[in-house]
Amino acid sequence: MYSRDHAIISVLVAVGGVVALDLPIGWPVAVVAALVVGVGIDFDHFLVARLTTGEWTALRRCLADPRLAFLDQDDIFEPDAIWPLQRLLSHVLIAGVAVPALALWNRPMAVFVAVVLYAHLLADLLWDVYRQDEYHRRVRQYTG
Repeated sequence: MYSRDHAIISVLVAVGGVVALDLPIGWPVAVVAALVVGVGIDFDHFLVARLTTGEWTALRRCLADPRLAFLDQDDIFEPDAIWPLQRLLSHVLIAGVAVPALALWNRPMAVFVAVVLYAHLLADLLWDVYRQDEYHRRVRQYTG
């Protein structure tokens, strides 16, 4: 799923979280936090691609042409650089560490972040199922 879509989902979750939870931060900070968490978690894709390919090609591509990050996210990674399950696994690993650590500080904030990350993961899963045929076609084209 694209960053703009994750941003929209994160803002919607933030609105609900601000209403439902007794957060230790004001609503503007909560919205920014939801955006940072809900969109920022995707930076792990660069590390996963590096571990998969042994190279920082995707990161170099974005640094050389930053518009890719905003306008053409499909062209950031080669089809075999990062698989959907790898993306989801890395997100689950991050959430599994971040949420309990945050709960040591403030439980409502941990719940807030957990719901933002859950919404991100659910959106990614739905997106991957929706685009599964297209993804496999791209991989076959790339490797064929």
